[in-house]
Amino acid sequence: MKPLRWGIVSAGNISHDFTNALATLPKEDHQVVAISARKLADASNFAKLHGIGKFYEGYESLAKDADVDVVYIGSINPTHYDIGIMMLDHGKHVLCEKPLCMNESQSKRLLAHAKEKKLFIMEGIWSRFFPAYALLKERIDAGALGEIKEVDVEFGFYMSDVDRLRSKELGGGTVLDLGVYTIQAALWAFKAPPEKIVAIGELNEEGVDMQVIAELHFPGGGIARMKTSALEKLDNQAIIQGTKGTITLNDFWCSTSLTDVDGSLKNFPLETGPHCFNFPNSGGLRYEAEHTRQCLITGKIESDIVPHSESLLIAQIQDEMRKLIGVRFPEDGCK
Repeated sequence: MKPLRWGIVSAGNISHDFTNALATLPKEDHQVVAISARKLADASNFAKLHGIGKFYEGYESLAKDADVDVVYIGSINPTHYDIGIMMLDHGKHVLCEKPLCMNESQSKRLLAHAKEKKLFIMEGIWSRFFPAYALLKERIDAGALGEIKEVDVEFGFYMSDVDRLRSKELGGGTVLDLGVYTIQAALWAFKAPPEKIVAIGELNEEGVDMQVIAELHFPGGGIARMKTSALEKLDNQAIIQGTKGTITLNDFWCSTSLTDVDGSLKNFPLETGPHCFNFPNSGGLRYEAEHTRQCLITGKIESDIVPHSESLLIAQIQDEMRKLIGVRFPEDGCK
């Protein structure tokens, strides 16, 4: 069987980490064949570092490259929709960094377009592919935690000076950048849409949320308490509590360890890449890449771990949270 041939969109830090993580997988399974960036020099330097044969200025040339099977979109948030549509129009499968799009409306259109083209697309919620998440799901499904009652999850770093997070033009804010992780963790545990959403936030001078405290209320009285922050470093744990016991995911968005129901610590070490990673535990990006390959081998156009319905639900929750705290983007349209 031929390797899955990847094209990389954008030469930024996360694209570097994804490509570096791909290098930890067997070469007969995964191969990066092209990189595209807004500036040719950036694409060229990226290609040289990672040993990629082709590099392009702009994204259309990559979309037209017949040697590319699937595209990883690692560009800034507001570009995901247009680039996704372009890649699908040229017959490419898509793995798109979170958030899938800027809002639920864009996400609906993008996912519908992929279905119409009969092509695979998945939002890159990489957390769910870590072995720690698989074990958590196994414990919940087996009833080891009993009925899930509470999820407490917070995610924060000092990031208020990071352009992609503080800038409205770049689609910033903690709801889109960090909230996707806290929301998906709650949904992973409760396995149902929330009945009620409560949120308060602290905005910067551009009207972008720098800190948000929210609650998701679920059927049966379950509650997820969430905090996202670009103003302070938080514990960055997800604590899932049921009637029979508790599991804690450490560094929950890229968890390589968890405290199990019996109190024992389970560790899941990662492979190291040929280059240094920019972000913590980025070697774990290999899991979503291999899941993408498995889906394509079996002819799936949708993941069962991050299904389209889940991406739409997350986008809907994010939209509601932003509405509650008063954050709007141009992509949201008129009031």
